[in-house]
Amino acid sequence: MNRLLDGYCRLLDFLCALALATMVVLVFGNVVLRYGFNSNIAISEELSRWLFVWLTFLGAIVALKERGHLGTDVLTSRLPPLARRVCLFIAHALMLWATWLLLTGGMEQARINLESTAPVTGLSMAVFYASGIVFAMSAIALLLREMWRIASGQASDAELAAVTESEELASFERHQKH
Repeated sequence: MNRLLDGYCRLLDFLCALALATMVVLVFGNVVLRYGFNSNIAISEELSRWLFVWLTFLGAIVALKERGHLGTDVLTSRLPPLARRVCLFIAHALMLWATWLLLTGGMEQARINLESTAPVTGLSMAVFYASGIVFAMSAIALLLREMWRIASGQASDAELAAVTESEELASFERHQKH
């Protein structure tokens, strides 16, 4: 299971890098064309905006898997392990509920906008809303997996903290592991 998740996250990392590179080329190319040649790439702005949304949601999946989202543990760090486990399970259940709302809302928006097309590219607007669906489905699977690990006792005491206080600390801890 871990190999499958790691492979999925490597694919998402690659897609994020590809989206970012494409955005840079489109925006930089458009700036050069606009100021240097009084021309432009018509789809540049629209496609860059869509890629940014997809980049955000795909990156959020990877961050969820790696516990990279910022948080605070002012209360839970003072609790005994069992209470921390219960709090973390409840937090995951609340995240699962919010993700379910995002999934159902994204599916409804995609359905509503299936026939609508973007002004420049002519692509279905459902592609835009599909980013939320992909995120929600992936996040639900990850959250359910973590809830199982918490409930079954497979999550270690270190994993029960489940938060990163700062980006600098997270970076430091990642480098310490490798």
